[in-house]
Amino acid sequence: MVADLGPLLPDGLVREGDLETIAQPLDFLGVNYYTRHVVRPSAYPGANSVEFTHRGLPTAANGWEVDPAGLTEMLVRVSRDYPPLPLHVTENGSAWPDQVAVDGTVSDPDRLAYLAAHVAACARAREQGADVAGYFAWSLLDNFEWAEGYAMRFGIVHVDFETQRRTPKASGAWYAQFVRAARGDILTP
Repeated sequence: MVADLGPLLPDGLVREGDLETIAQPLDFLGVNYYTRHVVRPSAYPGANSVEFTHRGLPTAANGWEVDPAGLTEMLVRVSRDYPPLPLHVTENGSAWPDQVAVDGTVSDPDRLAYLAAHVAACARAREQGADVAGYFAWSLLDNFEWAEGYAMRFGIVHVDFETQRRTPKASGAWYAQFVRAARGDILTP
């Protein structure tokens, strides 16, 4: 990267000894996946811009297409194209317009389906030879998102931003059950 981008890097960004320090072996590779972006060249020949295409897939509240097959493809490709390392999906989730029901529960069937489909996508990647060693849902709590502020809810636990009351969503209960089953202690409450 330094050879390719050196003239574009600010002076002093890479200091003596930095490259030796970061050249340590990795224990695993973490990947974040929310959606696949498909692009095509701009309609104007020679333009440096691209256009994002929509393929008619379902979309989350923020407009991202729900594409678990893209996760499978990415995990398999990373396993094939890079040195062998265990892969951990370190972030995967989606935003939906959650509401607390009168009885205090939060039903979020779209998020639950998204998570289940992406966990299944990891299983398909493993069947195709990818060393998928871990999966982490994004996010535990609804929170302030760097691009969306408080407008989008990604959490598997609903947060009332005024009172800070936390309510596990149906997706959170599903995810807890999934983790317990994966650990082999399905009977633990």
